[in-house]
Amino acid sequence: MSRLVRALRLPLAALAAAVIACASAPSAEPTHLKLIVGVTDDTAKWLVRPDGIVAFHRDLRLMAVRVTLPWRPGDRAPHGLQSIYLKRIARMIRLNERIVLSVYNTAPYAPVSDLEQAQYCGFLRTVTKRMPLIQDVQIWNEANSPAYWPAHAGPAMYERLLARCWDILHRYPGRMNVISSTAPHHDPATFIAAVGDTYRSTGRELPLFDTFGHNPYPENAAEAPSARHDDSDTIAEGDYDKLMAVLHKAFDGTGQPVPGTKWVGLWYVETGFQTVPAANKRRFYRGHENDPYALPAVAPASTDGTAVVDQSTQLRNAVLLAYCQPAVTGFLNFELVDEDRLGGWQSGLLWRDRTRKPSYGTFRDLVAQVRARTVDCSKVPGAPQAAPPPLPPPTTTTAPSPPTP
Repeated sequence: MSRLVRALRLPLAALAAAVIACASAPSAEPTHLKLIVGVTDDTAKWLVRPDGIVAFHRDLRLMAVRVTLPWRPGDRAPHGLQSIYLKRIARMIRLNERIVLSVYNTAPYAPVSDLEQAQYCGFLRTVTKRMPLIQDVQIWNEANSPAYWPAHAGPAMYERLLARCWDILHRYPGRMNVISSTAPHHDPATFIAAVGDTYRSTGRELPLFDTFGHNPYPENAAEAPSARHDDSDTIAEGDYDKLMAVLHKAFDGTGQPVPGTKWVGLWYVETGFQTVPAANKRRFYRGHENDPYALPAVAPASTDGTAVVDQSTQLRNAVLLAYCQPAVTGFLNFELVDEDRLGGWQSGLLWRDRTRKPSYGTFRDLVAQVRARTVDCSKVPGAPQAAPPPLPPPTTTTAPSPPTP
């Protein structure tokens, strides 16, 4: 173990005390917001002091930041790097950040047995007990994707995991937002329907999730956010009607409210539009681009009347479309800072050297517009043409409590 890692080790009791000390901090957001706008980005957890990254969060006036934490079977409480990452996340919370914690790994490490699921959900409870200001917890990642959830476990084991974790996390006082996760590809509609079938077959009356989380990535960076995929099994942002239809089919008439009813909403937990590194930034990147449709960060003005397609316009259309979709209450851009490996993702608002892309200012303006509720949905491509979205239920609305064991 390096000297730096040893220096960063923090006893969990001290970590808990540090976070509980700020438990009286004011709520980060008022309850009148239609849409939570933020980023999915792990940069801050990799830094000894995340203050510089948090300064960007504050300048953008982000409403939430999703941070990931690795987990393996056998983990009942944080240790090693997990403890180091949580120490840094605790500092972010002290800086008044709303953290969405996503705990997962790749498919070989998924919690599919009863013992593993008990360990996983117990791990989440341990973290949220010691860090009570973490109230948004995502249960695994893209459960319909074989990269993260084994095919042999399927939707039945994911339904069981959601149920177990929902019960454990809601057993104690305090608000808790349990978030599910699906990917846009790998036939999410069939997966969601099967989760619903399993849920109905168990006779369960309590919910599985408080927020339905979905990653509505487009087929490529240049595809319009409003694009529909009626002839494929993809569910991207423009397929909102398809997603809502399968959610209604899966959960209508059960103890699981459909997003848009009661306290339950729909969050787009990850989506983004990759850019090509500008010529003067290319030295900060390595490898080969994995998206042949990666966009310029800003495109020259059109001379023939065709629509300009660049990261800024894609983000503007995506955020405003999410705002106008009635059940959607969250939009997190993946990511804040580009990865340096071109085989990864370059959909950040900052270049790899942490200078601002043109989309940075666009995103900041979008956050301000969403906060002010001044979006004109009649002018948003692909938006449902209806009255402006109603105010959502207060975020303090609580779900029913599980029975005491």
